[in-house]
Amino acid sequence: METPLKLIECVPNFSEGKDTQIITQIANAVQSVVGVKLLDIDPNADANRTVITFAGTPELVCEAAFRAIKKASELIDMRQQRGAHPRIGATDVCPLVPLQGVSMEETVKYAHLLSQRVASELAIPIYCYENAALSEERRNLAFLRKGEYEGLAERMKNVNFHPDFGEAIFNAKAGATVIGARDILIAYNFSLSTKSVEIARQIASEIRESGYWKVENGQKVKVEGKLQHLKAIGWYMEGYGLAQVSTNLTNFRKTTLRTVFEEISKIAAKYGVQVVGTELIGLLPQKALTKGISPFEPEKKVIEWLLGIDALS
Repeated sequence: METPLKLIECVPNFSEGKDTQIITQIANAVQSVVGVKLLDIDPNADANRTVITFAGTPELVCEAAFRAIKKASELIDMRQQRGAHPRIGATDVCPLVPLQGVSMEETVKYAHLLSQRVASELAIPIYCYENAALSEERRNLAFLRKGEYEGLAERMKNVNFHPDFGEAIFNAKAGATVIGARDILIAYNFSLSTKSVEIARQIASEIRESGYWKVENGQKVKVEGKLQHLKAIGWYMEGYGLAQVSTNLTNFRKTTLRTVFEEISKIAAKYGVQVVGTELIGLLPQKALTKGISPFEPEKKVIEWLLGIDALS
C-alpha cells in the first residue's frame, strides 16, 4: 500500500490586520516556497491581526514559516502596534498541526527545529507551547501572553521566564514569538446585540473551560467553566459596532460548534442579549460541520446544484 504523503498545516498569527501591503508581502513570503499551498488569509482590522493558513510537507512548511516570520519582523514594529487581540510579537504565535502521515511527536520536533532557527538567525526570543512546550506551565498560550508585548521586557528579566530558544534579550521591534505543535483548532467569534465589553467578558468567563474567580463571603472561589476544550475572551469590534465573544475550540470532536453556539446563546440570554452573528477565523475541517448535527448533503439540498445552474441572485 502506498505511504500517504506527509502533510502538516501552519497557522501563524501576525500582529497586522490593517495594512494590506504588509499582509500581502508576508503572504508572498509563504508562497515563495515552491510546494507549499497557501490556503487562507484572514485579516481583522479591529484586532489588528491576520491569520494565514498554509500546508505542505513538514520541511517546506517550516521553510515557509521561517520566511514569513522573517518578513513580519522586518515590516511590523511592535513599538507602534495596537489592537484588540492579545499579542507579544510581530509573529505572535506560529503553531504546526499534523494533518496526514505525521505524528504529533514528529511535529514537535519540527516545531523545535523551527524555534532554534528563528532564534539563532533572527534574534527573536522563542517560547514553545502546547505539545511542544518544554515545561507544563508553558503549554498554555494565555500564560505566555500575560502582560502582552508591553510587559514582555520586564518579564524576560525573570530567570523563570527566559525564552526556550534564544537569548533573554528583549527584541523591541519584533517582540517574541510563540511556536508550538497542536491539534486542529477552530477560531469562532460570536457577535452580541450589545456594545458592552463587560457582558462579553462575563459570557466568555462562564463558557470557557478555565472558568473564573469570584469572591464569596470574603473568599476567592473558583467557578468552573461550562465547556471543556474551549478558550474564550470578550472584546469590542469597532467595525461591527458590537461586542464579541471570541472563542478557540481545541477539540471539536468532544465539544461541537453547535454546543458552543447553544451554550453561549443561553448565557447571553441571562444578560438580556442575543447572538446576532458569527465569524469563522481561518479554516476548519469538514467533520466539524457535521459533528453534532444532522448530515447535510449540499448536492441534494441546494437548488442551483440540483439544476446545474449559476447561483441565483
